[in-house]
Amino acid sequence: MSHTRAIWDDGREPGRAVVALGVAVALSAIVVNVAMVGRVTMFFDLWFVLLCLGVALLVRESDFFTVGVLPPLIMVGSFTVLAFDRPEAIASAQDGIVQAVVSGLAHHSVALVCGYALCLVTLFARQRAAR
Repeated sequence: MSHTRAIWDDGREPGRAVVALGVAVALSAIVVNVAMVGRVTMFFDLWFVLLCLGVALLVRESDFFTVGVLPPLIMVGSFTVLAFDRPEAIASAQDGIVQAVVSGLAHHSVALVCGYALCLVTLFARQRAAR
């Protein structure tokens, strides 16, 4: 009987490469979103959820932990970088850096929860399928 390969059987990228890719895609989505409309909107949210799924599918099995903690770190890091230069893109213009990051996380919490849950479920399914 032939075994049909699932989509999660192909993840072979090292954790460092997947982290670099995740950060690059998240920052690129923010730059494009802010350039288009001046704020971080649902455009970034959709890219973030797809990014979470993508990194979970790309990483090799030995680096699951790295990707398992990656989505919140990517969002916090991206919003922190953005808060230094353009806090009005994620919060009020008069907010400080910490308040802008917290406001950004609060406004995009649905994307964070959905993306993180999708990432963890994908990693769990890949781990179960490998056994």
